[in-house]
Amino acid sequence: MHAAQIVAEAAAEGGHLAMPPVGFGVVTLAVLLALLGVTWSFRSVGQRHSPDDHDRHP
Repeated sequence: MHAAQIVAEAAAEGGHLAMPPVGFGVVTLAVLLALLGVTWSFRSVGQRHSPDDHDRHP
């Protein structure tokens, strides 16, 4: 069976989503907010160390 036939048969049956379309938006928003939180937590890491700290390491 060709891949095109499989795709055509799946499209003819009608796609079944795992959750309502709004659910995909909610999950996406939650993931993006989690990534924003990770980014926000590292916002001042570069300023915590003085430039002289790099000269002390062997």
